[in-house]
Amino acid sequence: MKHLFKFSILILFFTNCNSSQSIAEIPQLSDVPEEDIVRLESDALEYEIIIIEPGFNAWLSTMAQPKGYYSQSYMESRNNVMVQEWNARVLQPGKYNPDMYQLQIDYRPGINYGYDLNYKLYNYFIYFQLTYKQRLSSMVPRI
Repeated sequence: MKHLFKFSILILFFTNCNSSQSIAEIPQLSDVPEEDIVRLESDALEYEIIIIEPGFNAWLSTMAQPKGYYSQSYMESRNNVMVQEWNARVLQPGKYNPDMYQLQIDYRPGINYGYDLNYKLYNYFIYFQLTYKQRLSSMVPRI
């Protein structure tokens, strides 16, 4: 089963590798410059994340804390909080910009998405909050 999440100019794509739908079938993906696409599969190769956001890849390599700075459990706990807030905003299009929060994220506690996937998701949330002046938790986003 595939899970596709689109946010203004971001696509987070969690997919079970047994799925029959291919990434090539995602609309608009072929129109995006390759340097604006970050792809990552989980360690177990069961889930994949695709982030399409101009500037995020450069920010990730120059501004984000290096891999290993945060533990996987730390990022998982923060991702859970931020995903819950993100999903709540998706359900309130009158209160929050529906172009910014378009689709819910199916990120489930208890599933091991792996370190790298959690690292990219966590850092995307930090990037998103700093770039668009949003707060997805009570914690102040910083790098």
